[in-house]
This record gives sequence, structure tokens and C-alpha cells, in this order.
Amino acid sequence: MTRSIMTEGHTTSEAIEKGLKILKTTKDKVDIKIIEEEKRSFFSILEPRIVKVEMTLREPEKEEKEEYITTQEMQNIQPKLELFIKEVFGKMQIEDLQYKIYADKQYVNVLVEGKNINYLIGYKGEVLNALQTVISAYASHITEHKIKVVFDLNHYKEKRKVILEDLAERMANKAVKTRKNVTLEPMQPYERKIIHAKLQNHPKVRTHSIGENQNRRIVIELKK
Repeated sequence: MTRSIMTEGHTTSEAIEKGLKILKTTKDKVDIKIIEEEKRSFFSILEPRIVKVEMTLREPEKEEKEEYITTQEMQNIQPKLELFIKEVFGKMQIEDLQYKIYADKQYVNVLVEGKNINYLIGYKGEVLNALQTVISAYASHITEHKIKVVFDLNHYKEKRKVILEDLAERMANKAVKTRKNVTLEPMQPYERKIIHAKLQNHPKVRTHSIGENQNRRIVIELKK
């Protein structure tokens, strides 16, 4: 299916309607950009006006099949995962840590607490997310299916959730006030999920994601 097209019309609405028919979709499922709008001078006022727009189909959020972790599976994962994490931190010569590992539906939550380890969080959680990737890979290796691990240090992600929910509210208010779309900076999947969840029942705005991989970001827009 064509993802992006250019259309023309005597008005913006006409150009958009043409594009929607070609793409066989609705206005809320595309991004629209006015490419060219010919301005009429006094001498060309009788000439037909032409508006060109570019329309791109939005990529839907990928829905992954939820595989819930059973009690028996967790009993098998927990001791192996804890030993692996201790070995990782041991190689970094970090000791006197407390570990909490528990299942939450389809997630394995790993919380590590200790003194002087906040440097392992990194800028906006970059190092923390790298450690989470390593731990997730190991967890999936010792089970029969892919395991989603939420790795946290000293409750950083709990604090980050509060910050993101506040950001969601402020940017939603901005979108309502300015009546313009607000595009957020690229975020990790779990961070985007927090924003989507916070605004899913908002009366005036809705959210969708654009971009690929590390450049995927949320757009907050007014409801039609």
C-alpha cells in the first residue's frame, strides 16, 4: 500500500479529500503537510488557485501478543536471573546491593537498590536501558519465549513515570491552547506507553507515534 502521496486541489480541503480517496483512509489516520499554495496577485485573480499537499499514512502502534508469566515459570526464572545480575554487578565490582525480582502479568520486574549506583542510570536512563536489554536477553534465553524485563535502579523509573505523566498533561494543555500538534522528543517504548496511557481518556486530545526505532516519538493532537 502507498504510504505517502501528493495531491492538488483548488482548496486545501479538496486536495485532502482527493488524497483520502486514493489512500482509502480517513483524515485521523494521516499526517498532512501543505507543500505549495499558489498566491494570486491582482493580475492573476481570475486564474484557478492551486494547493498542493503531501499526505502520509501513520504507522499504527504494533500490538504484541501478551504472554503472561506463570508462577512455575517465575520460580524457574528468579534464582537464575538473580545470580546472573549479581555476576554482572560483581564484574563491575559493585557490592552491598539489594535485589527484588517479581512477576507482573507479562513482565518480570527487577529492582536493584544500593548506595552510589545512580551513575548507572545514565543520561535520561540510557545506561539503565542498556542493562535492561542485556538482562532481558538473558531472561529470554532461559525460557521458552521472549521475556519482557523492566529493570530499575533505586526507583528511578517510578520517579520518571511521575515526570512523564506531568509532561503529558502540560503538553496536552499546550495542544489545546495553541490548537496545534505537539511532538515530543524520542522515548523508550515503556515511556511512550506511560504517555499514551495518561492521555487515552483525555476529552480533547489523542496520541499517536511516528518515526522508527530510536527516533520513534509521540504526537499529541486535538480530537476531530
